Amino acid sequence: MSIEPAAGTAPWIRIADAAGHLGETVEVRGWLTHRRSSGKVQFLVVRDGSGTLQCVAGARDLPASEWEAAAGLGQESSLVVRGSLRADARSPGGVEMGLQALRVVSAAEGFPISPKEHGIDFLMDHRHLWLRSARQQAILRIRAEIVGAFRDFMDGEAFVLVDAPIFTPSACEGTTTLFETSYFGEQAFLTQSGQLYAEAAAMALGRVYCFGPAFRAEKSKTRRHLIEFWMMEPEWAFATLDDIVALEERLLEYTVGRVLDRRAEDLRAVERDVAKLERVRAPFPRIRYDAAVERLHAAGVAFEWGNDFGGTDETVLSEQFDRPLFVTHYPAAVKPFYMEPDPADSRVCLSCDCLAPEGYGEIIGGGQRMESLDLLARRIDEHGLPREAFQWYLDLRRYGSVPHAGFGIGVERTLAWIAGLDHVRETIAFPRMLYRLRP
Repeated sequence: MSIEPAAGTAPWIRIADAAGHLGETVEVRGWLTHRRSSGKVQFLVVRDGSGTLQCVAGARDLPASEWEAAAGLGQESSLVVRGSLRADARSPGGVEMGLQALRVVSAAEGFPISPKEHGIDFLMDHRHLWLRSARQQAILRIRAEIVGAFRDFMDGEAFVLVDAPIFTPSACEGTTTLFETSYFGEQAFLTQSGQLYAEAAAMALGRVYCFGPAFRAEKSKTRRHLIEFWMMEPEWAFATLDDIVALEERLLEYTVGRVLDRRAEDLRAVERDVAKLERVRAPFPRIRYDAAVERLHAAGVAFEWGNDFGGTDETVLSEQFDRPLFVTHYPAAVKPFYMEPDPADSRVCLSCDCLAPEGYGEIIGGGQRMESLDLLARRIDEHGLPREAFQWYLDLRRYGSVPHAGFGIGVERTLAWIAGLDHVRETIAFPRMLYRLRP
């Protein structure tokens, strides 16, 4: 149905733009967050997704029917209000509306999420309503800014967006975390990564990136894991490990700076210590895996060379620095089959993980890709992968193979770090976690 204005006519504005309309009579459309009354005066706080606005009405400011309707409104009732805007430092956003007209679009009663404390399971069960809270709105706006920063940065670096498929015939990161499905009688999987397809596109366009969801059937309940998450994955023909690390460094510095500049109010809403983000300036520290192991040993961590770092190991390492840390040259055995071996030491590969500071762990994984056809074919066999599923990928080495490199950066982990969140479940509107498929 169409939304009719409140009585009278006035321009419909967003609350975020209210300060630019002081002294004017305007219309706002939104939802009631809370209401209070002193008897002869009612205070209605309305949100519209862009901000909140306090609306004030005396008993004589509204027709009797509208005054009574306002007095009976429950939390999250939807309404259209009209009135004049005035400056008021005590009000949200420094602006207040003197109500002249009000129309109820839909009255709500018994909204389940009240100002009292609720358990996380309750809030996750009501995630579709929890999104309406000021904190969750702020997190989603920061997320949108990060996504926009990723895309604008890559476009500015002359990378071309190429979409990768969601259904794939083969594994990318390993066969133990695949979601299997039927594809018209054939076996198919939900993608773990768009990387392999981005590599193919890079051989056509030189610099590309894909951006989309990835699925990992990991039976993990840590604060860093989601079953479905979003990644941005660049691939760069003729690039080396050093090239791609430098690209990651520029990307992170740009993204953090943009969030600080454009989302300061939202960072305050989530109570982020922005002083820690302001230190995220290049150059970032870089150490090899060997040196990282030595640091773990010095910190009293019993870690065996050749293993991959777990969450605790990453936390110990990242807490030693005040900005993102690059760890390079991991053992080949703990990285995917397509990583290029280090020419100086075949035990390790030309790989790099970026660990966010403050204990947030890995947010980027990548490195230089294998360029030899023979070696790649052997690696596929050694990992027990079906050769037929990778014939197209081997073709990339048959026809004009070149050194190339790339990485994947996860939106949710990056957001958790930038916003200072305790758990990734708040980093996406509807998280998919172990044992949680609804709402």
